[in-house]
Amino acid sequence: MNIVAVTACPTGIAHTYMAAEQLEKIGKKLGHHIKVETQGAMGIENPITVKDIESADLAILASDIAIEAPERFEAIRKVKVSVQDALKNPEGIFTSLCL
Repeated sequence: MNIVAVTACPTGIAHTYMAAEQLEKIGKKLGHHIKVETQGAMGIENPITVKDIESADLAILASDIAIEAPERFEAIRKVKVSVQDALKNPEGIFTSLCL
């Protein structure tokens, strides 16, 4: 399955990036292709492109704040979770999606 994800926390420092790492690690472990965009203190890194979204089956929005340009994901299935969920139970996120 192709998955895109965005992570963003209020301070945009450690948790944003740690959540991205967890989603990438578990997604790949479960056999999915996943691209994670971080919206942190350094701005948007590893931006998700229109092509990425068009080829995605699902978007995971792991955020405790409003993300930039959420309308990009209107046309695909998405799940919204907290950054803490992505940190503490990333496998549960994928399992709950029945992937």
